[in-house]
Amino acid sequence: MAYNAEGAERVYFLIEEEEEGEERGSFVNSMEGHRNDDVSNRPTKQVYSDHHLAVEIPETAHQISSDSWFQVGFVLTTGINSAYVLGYSGAVMVPLGWVGGVVGLILATAISLYANALIAQLHEFGGKRHIRYRDLAGFIYGPKAYSLTWILQYVNLFMINVGYVILAGQALKATYVLFTDDNAMKLPYCIAVAGFACGLFAICIPHLSALRIWLGFSTFFSLVYIVIAFALSLRDGIRAPPRDYGIPGSDINKVFTTIGASASLVFAFNTGMLPEIQATVKQPVVGNMMKALYFQFTVGVLPLYAVAFMGYWAYGNESSAYLLNSVSGPVWVKAFANISAFLQTVIALHIFASPMYEYLDTKYGIKGSALAVKNLAFRVTVRGGYLVVTTLLAAALPFIGDFMSLTGAISTFPLTFILANHMYLVAKRNKLTSWQKLWHWLNVIFFGFMSVAAAVAALRLIAVDSKNYSIFADI
Repeated sequence: MAYNAEGAERVYFLIEEEEEGEERGSFVNSMEGHRNDDVSNRPTKQVYSDHHLAVEIPETAHQISSDSWFQVGFVLTTGINSAYVLGYSGAVMVPLGWVGGVVGLILATAISLYANALIAQLHEFGGKRHIRYRDLAGFIYGPKAYSLTWILQYVNLFMINVGYVILAGQALKATYVLFTDDNAMKLPYCIAVAGFACGLFAICIPHLSALRIWLGFSTFFSLVYIVIAFALSLRDGIRAPPRDYGIPGSDINKVFTTIGASASLVFAFNTGMLPEIQATVKQPVVGNMMKALYFQFTVGVLPLYAVAFMGYWAYGNESSAYLLNSVSGPVWVKAFANISAFLQTVIALHIFASPMYEYLDTKYGIKGSALAVKNLAFRVTVRGGYLVVTTLLAAALPFIGDFMSLTGAISTFPLTFILANHMYLVAKRNKLTSWQKLWHWLNVIFFGFMSVAAAVAALRLIAVDSKNYSIFADI
């Protein structure tokens, strides 16, 4: 299949062979002009085929292969230490208790590192870079998997972004009620303001690599609300009478909330867009991505642990779904923490919305200067429209804990655990021992069961909350 891009014509043929127990990919590359260009940094549009399948890989309008592993590590760390960490005391620790919560968070860290490492190691499988999750799935399985992965991933990212808008709205409302109790500024109004702020940021930042200095601001904002939440919770815990750490609810409720919390556990550590993030890292892409992952799952997880454990210790099973609503302390300190949570959420949302932005920019040929009238108008219209829909759903169903559980169930489990293990099994099948194959199959089956069970539990939680609260509830 041939294509034209900047005067160059390429023809790729992928023929899978097996020789001496190993898979080999061979390709023929012909080009007119620009023969010495660095193809890893250039947009490409390719079709990979075997005797039965053809998967078209679109060009990308965004920048790739330009970031250090340290910057990518901060992108990953920004995701897991977003304002979502303020909800893990209530969403994870309360349903699981001390033993289940501590063991669950540590196990979720380990298995998430393992699953992400599998995906990272497949980034150059077959002799080329796969800069999108769906590209990798399509390369390994074919066009049906390409489409299914595209759907799962964008549902995952959309629901994460709905949660971010809810969080930003909660932070704004928490700031407002510190200064007045007139109840005029309701949660849906705060969510609308948050969505508008996210839209402005999306218009100003053209692609993921352009975040750069904003990652520094994001880290600062994260430290502010994490340190304040930790310190005020510690003070409250020292002063408070003995707390109740029992798991609340009836036996049947405990079953569903425990399963839902397991989905929140995996949601906490996984982005669902690792190939898109890995696409921005410089060569060697696998080695540098592994450094970024080790940074994320060592240094990066410590703030999350600190806030989740301290919040639960201080308030027991009364821990709030938004920890800053539980703490007591000087008004200006709490206001600073809430405003920092709001601002960091705006930045974090942009990271998880970037695959959608990349898809739309690529589809409609948005290239060149970010300030060009055409490009600016496109971002205002398309990104603005995407965030209007996101904000509307967030305001209508502002149940943040339920969204974490449902997102983990229907997309994080399949994308990060089921698909990662099965893709690695298929890609490396001739290099794995029988025991290794059995291990990956056990992972696929176990996480498949967990995905179904967690989806049922999350939908039940949403149904219960929907009966207790009206649409556009002020909670």
